[in-house]
Amino acid sequence: MKKFKIYRWNPEIPSDKPQMREYNVNLNECGGMVLDALIKIKDEMDSSLTFRKSCREGICGSCAMNIGGVNTLACITSIGGNLKKPLKIYPLPHMYVIKDLVTDMQGFFSQYKSIQPWLQRKNEKSVGSEQLLQSIKDHKQLDGLYECILCACCSTSCPSYWWNGDKYLGPAVLMQAYRWIIDSRDEAATERLAKLRDPYSVFRCHLILNCTKTCPKGLNPGKAIAELKKLLAGMSKKKAPDMNN
Repeated sequence: MKKFKIYRWNPEIPSDKPQMREYNVNLNECGGMVLDALIKIKDEMDSSLTFRKSCREGICGSCAMNIGGVNTLACITSIGGNLKKPLKIYPLPHMYVIKDLVTDMQGFFSQYKSIQPWLQRKNEKSVGSEQLLQSIKDHKQLDGLYECILCACCSTSCPSYWWNGDKYLGPAVLMQAYRWIIDSRDEAATERLAKLRDPYSVFRCHLILNCTKTCPKGLNPGKAIAELKKLLAGMSKKKAPDMNN
């Protein structure tokens, strides 16, 4: 038997207060991942338990939560074999809680939308109507960037994002901003950088690197932000594409 302590709170019920509720799960009757245990608890013990899930493959980012003090994905996090120590599960920190383990992601995705995460060309008619060539070398620049699943584990582990979440874009969004700026097919790098040239959007990052430590996909948002700062400071420039379209 494994004990789980899960954060429970329904803000819509005035009398309800945040609490940690305990559940005992027989691991012989349960899958090996934390999401398996949550599903078993909801199906067999407490149908009111609320959490997000979808792909169960570490791709959609829906089941992001704080497990054992680490922001990660429940579907790819092993329950572990230590039966003596309870496993504590909380929603992502410093986010508005909708119910139990479900947080409000609207602000996060609004920030993502603000960086215009799509290819921009001087001739906009070319986008979607013809093939845009990119060399293997240019494509490799995007490795470790496009794999981000926007789970917000990194942003919600960042102290700068906790205190300045309304102005500072956070690790996940900044890494995606960098991804589009350096894309050899994109022609709006100057305009994109101009929108980030203020004291808060990028420069609230103090390279604490909580983001890199917690990323469930093993990405390095801290490095991307450092490169973005170099572009903003004029210490580096976007490379010319190997192939012209």
